[in-house]
Amino acid sequence: MKWEEVRKIYPDKFVKLQVLHDHIENEVRYIDDVAVICSFESDREATRELVRAKNNIIVYHTGREKIEIPIRRIFGFRGVRQ
Repeated sequence: MKWEEVRKIYPDKFVKLQVLHDHIENEVRYIDDVAVICSFESDREATRELVRAKNNIIVYHTGREKIEIPIRRIFGFRGVRQ
């Protein structure tokens, strides 16, 4: 399902989605096709699910025109020095 369709069906709501197809351009992940898992009535419930989301499962608000996720590169973790 395309994001435009999801926005029409679930206006102004948080939705839990499975990413079916995406692409990356200039350090940004653009989501092209999704499957809706569920929608949330409360922001608190959506936040709880967002924290638990893994792999290709995301929580996003339909108020946004596009699903764009910036990719942050983390360089080197050295740990604690003594």
